[in-house]
Amino acid sequence: MFRPSERRIQQGALAIMALAAVAGTAIAIPQSASAADNSLRTTTPVKHVVVMYDENVSFDHYFGTYPKAANTDGTRFTAGRGTPTVNTLASSGTLTKNPNAYAPSRLTPAQALTCDQNHNYLPEQKAVAGGAMDKFVESTSVDTCTGLYGSPGLTMDYYDGNTTTGLWNYAQNYAMSDDAWDTGFGPSTPGALNLISGNTHGGTGVDSVTGATVPTSTSVVAKDAAGQGTVTADPDPAYDDCSDKDRTSTSNLVKMSGKNIGDLLNAKGVTWGWFQGGFAPTTAYAGTGTLAKCDATTTNVGGSVSNDYSPHHNPFAYYASTSNPHHLAPTSDRMIGSTDRANHQYDLSSFDTALAEHRMPAVSFLKAPEAQDGHAAYSDPLDEQKFLTSKINEIEQSPEWWNTAIIINYDDSDGWYDHVAPTILNGSTDSSNDTTVCTSAATKVGVAGGYLDRCGPSQRLPYLVISPFAKQNHVDHTAIEQTSTTKFIEDNWSTGRIGDQSFDARAGSLRGMFDFTHPQHREVLLNTTTGAVSRIVSTAVTPKPTPKPTAKPHAGTGDGTGSSAGSGRGAGTGSGAGTGSGTGGGAAPVSSASAGAAGAGAGAGQTVAADPSAADPSAKRLAFTGVQLTGVTIAAIVFLMAGVALVVIRRRQLRRRAD
Repeated sequence: MFRPSERRIQQGALAIMALAAVAGTAIAIPQSASAADNSLRTTTPVKHVVVMYDENVSFDHYFGTYPKAANTDGTRFTAGRGTPTVNTLASSGTLTKNPNAYAPSRLTPAQALTCDQNHNYLPEQKAVAGGAMDKFVESTSVDTCTGLYGSPGLTMDYYDGNTTTGLWNYAQNYAMSDDAWDTGFGPSTPGALNLISGNTHGGTGVDSVTGATVPTSTSVVAKDAAGQGTVTADPDPAYDDCSDKDRTSTSNLVKMSGKNIGDLLNAKGVTWGWFQGGFAPTTAYAGTGTLAKCDATTTNVGGSVSNDYSPHHNPFAYYASTSNPHHLAPTSDRMIGSTDRANHQYDLSSFDTALAEHRMPAVSFLKAPEAQDGHAAYSDPLDEQKFLTSKINEIEQSPEWWNTAIIINYDDSDGWYDHVAPTILNGSTDSSNDTTVCTSAATKVGVAGGYLDRCGPSQRLPYLVISPFAKQNHVDHTAIEQTSTTKFIEDNWSTGRIGDQSFDARAGSLRGMFDFTHPQHREVLLNTTTGAVSRIVSTAVTPKPTPKPTAKPHAGTGDGTGSSAGSGRGAGTGSGAGTGSGTGGGAAPVSSASAGAAGAGAGAGQTVAADPSAADPSAKRLAFTGVQLTGVTIAAIVFLMAGVALVVIRRRQLRRRAD
């Protein structure tokens, strides 16, 4: 009969001890502490940034009379006391005394669907008129179109809080800037590129059929001999099967050189993703020689149907390093935000999945389907409001809300009037594309890198920060721009700058909209149809009393405070930790449709152990799971048994030597 020698037993025991130690350590380490993932290593308490990048709105077009609404139609809005002064049409006097051919007029909710305005690079410069701001009607106004609202001088007109109710309520409860700018003149694609790279230079025209470079392409301007130049229009991206209307058109596409924020986050080991409506293909890529197709649609409030996915709204698809040409889904839900075949490019539904599974990436860019992105002609403020409020409600009600910052910004102004003249920080001297507002600036501030047709900033855009760390009912007057979002992400995750004359280096700071010392501890949830405040929920942690050894279940009462809504009184019953509820009776400084916040009372019940993760949300991230604790226990037992075996063997060896 085979009997292992003591030496073999000793060697086996040592091996078992080593394996037990390694296995126990591996099982015990929480996933968020992985050395490869630096998503939680931030310079501020913000661990998640969600950028909601909507379409084609100037600041005055949505906030021209803020905080005063007409209240003659739509959802009633009444601002809270203490609302700060904002630089608007009304406060500046340009609402009634305006230098343009037509004065601004109020648009009603019934006029939500309007003609699209001229928002190209050169016409927007002409509208600014060297800073006089008096040529909008002649340069950008589109007054008539089929099936949509139009009127003379339409570009001058504005909505108020009876239509853009949701945004006005977010401004009341969180922070807003009235000095946020489009980084450059021009339409959506330049604005999208500036968001992720701060640079519209580096584009090259590409044949949509062969993929060959086209040095003479008109898809870029101010080209060098190799055909590389600047993007000022809306060409589709080269790295996208769905470009050129599922490749049924033959317009030149564009590929970009250089880096973007996605490259920086990848290099740093930070999870991120671009989530766009309609990105999931309706016809899947089936291998070499085939293409994905993107034909999903959504119907807007006026009954018009639009394709969900717009390739030129996806800036990452212009870069080979961050594109997903065939619109491949992630290999698993757990890979959302990480690098795999999807390459950080996803359908909007993947964000919902990640949020529901508590794996929201550190940085998320959300792009609505076209019908809900706010772009005139095929979208509108009401459909846009539905998208914004539904997503923000979801995020606010998630465990990740306590360390999240949501940013709402826009890709361009659509040519809608704004009364504030820009201070040009980068000039251009392209005689075919630039007016004196840019050429004169070139002699004063220069042309960064010699790259022409990057003139700007151009016009003010809405910019809001929604976060527990956002100052409440605050209007910041620091000059910022689209690349300020880029800069905040770079600074928060210490990625460094993009380089190559990116405007992230000049961008103003968002810090004036944050208060990291005194978070709000509440959720402001809006009605997704009206934009009115439906309820305000306190997320402040109430200290739990020291549990008593014995207590029978009985009814109890408790006092609760409704955040921004007065106080309430509730009654709680039951075993365990008794719960209570109440309704506040005060009025919040929001629209009249808002409800008082719920007060909370605690009823006495049977003794229960305190939950440390409830008092400190961060404990949930680093707390050991049951599986981890079981693994550690088993490893410890195995380690102990192997150690005992070694002791027994060693004692036998010593006895034999003594004999």
